[in-house]
Amino acid sequence: MPGFEDWKAICETKARYCRCMDTKDWAGWTDVFTEDLVLDSTPAGGYRIEGRDKAIATVRGSIEGAKTSHQVHNPEIAFDGEDAADVIWAMQDRVEMAPDRQQASGHLGHTGYGHYHERYVRCPDGQWRIKESRLSYLHFDARRA
Repeated sequence: MPGFEDWKAICETKARYCRCMDTKDWAGWTDVFTEDLVLDSTPAGGYRIEGRDKAIATVRGSIEGAKTSHQVHNPEIAFDGEDAADVIWAMQDRVEMAPDRQQASGHLGHTGYGHYHERYVRCPDGQWRIKESRLSYLHFDARRA
């Protein structure tokens, strides 16, 4: 059965997720996901995307010029055998849209509070990666122009 080292590795994967997204390290961000990723933000008013490359391109196109800060807390990790786990993360994100997107959409940014519900798998290289991610908000403060 997986132990503390696996628990820690899953936490480090999510830490890289946050850091790489916020620093716009797209290669690093890509590496935290499996190729068959399902990214679902429909509960938060977003979209459902199947496939890592499509998900990366969509998110990158949305926040490339934005200032972002993503934080996750209190992981609830339930292992499902040796090589899979379901994880719930409490989260907070802050997004300040790029000036050109602010003008085009009237959306300055937001601060959101909610949860990530995710499925992690241990890949053949031994790394834990995110296979499925669903974002939902409990509270969402939108800032409009």
